[in-house]
Amino acid sequence: MATEEHKNEMDDSQRILHLLFEYMPKIASERKVDSLLVLMNDLGRSIVRSDRCSLWLLDKEKRELWTKVAHGVDELRIPMEAGFAGHCMTTGESLLVEDAYNDERFDRRSDEKTHYHTKSVLAVPLKNSVGKVMGVYQAINKQGEPGYFTPKDLENLSLIAVYSAKTVESTMLNAELEATQRDIIHILGDASEYRSQETGDHIQRVAEVSYNLAKFMGLPESYCQKIRLAAPLHDLGKIGIPDAVLNKPGRLNTTEFAVMKTHSVIGREMLRASKRKLLRFAAEIAGTHHERWDGTGYPDGLKGEDIPLSGRICAVADVLDALSCPRCYKEAWPEEDVRAEFIKQRGTQFQPELVDVLLDHWELFYSGYRNRRI
Repeated sequence: MATEEHKNEMDDSQRILHLLFEYMPKIASERKVDSLLVLMNDLGRSIVRSDRCSLWLLDKEKRELWTKVAHGVDELRIPMEAGFAGHCMTTGESLLVEDAYNDERFDRRSDEKTHYHTKSVLAVPLKNSVGKVMGVYQAINKQGEPGYFTPKDLENLSLIAVYSAKTVESTMLNAELEATQRDIIHILGDASEYRSQETGDHIQRVAEVSYNLAKFMGLPESYCQKIRLAAPLHDLGKIGIPDAVLNKPGRLNTTEFAVMKTHSVIGREMLRASKRKLLRFAAEIAGTHHERWDGTGYPDGLKGEDIPLSGRICAVADVLDALSCPRCYKEAWPEEDVRAEFIKQRGTQFQPELVDVLLDHWELFYSGYRNRRI
């Protein structure tokens, strides 16, 4: 009998090891908190063989626990003190409950609402790097024999909870850093627009046009999102241009235009020293979006595919917006003139394929400029 139990334990250990090898690469490569929760829920359910498993995270502001059960499904939320998960959250104690309805800590409202019948429950706290409870791993209803969770199940879920807490904390920190980085980019972009007396949504329009150009060029979604985030900094260097040049209502003379052209170098130098990949990518855009396909642009006179793709894309987006909207030195061009200018500059100022994409999807790109009042 002891030999049979030992064999079953060995088989279960092999099963768990197989699950870990299956899930860990997916978990390690996931950078979105929502998707990570879905993976963790699936792993926990498989590890302890439960009908349901949820990794609940604390929302301090709303005093709620929340989780994601599947992609495309709204997040679930419960009060942070509610039920077994709430008790685990507030006390930091693990729970092993054989029959939920015989336990006064059970909140029956969820079962009454969903017509589900909760029986056995596991709840394990997730603690962050400083020992604070940041969430709860909860499994409901053991599948198979003996029909309820065992101390071994609690041990297994507790081990997974330690790994999960570290992974989720790291992912949440990364998401916070990325969000902060996006905010900084838009603040800096807005600052450059404020100095040049142009509308603040110019940077957002250039970002969206750049994103769509990249998408219709068949580039990976990750690249499309990256250029959408970085494009708002294309004119950051205008911060360093004197007001008399930047906001001159008429045509710039030769000397003034030479000063204006330095904004590409200023922006590039401001951004290229960053350790953040996204800001270095923005430096590439800032320094090359005034280069021309025929090599007569500035600041470096790059030609053709020597110009980084990001700069080629942003050049089209920036000129489309500049021609289609009023500026301090001109009125907005008529739509037919804007379209004609891109046809004229195909293969001269702009990469031919990018102009083709713009013209093929003209209605999408230009519709937002019709009857614009800025």
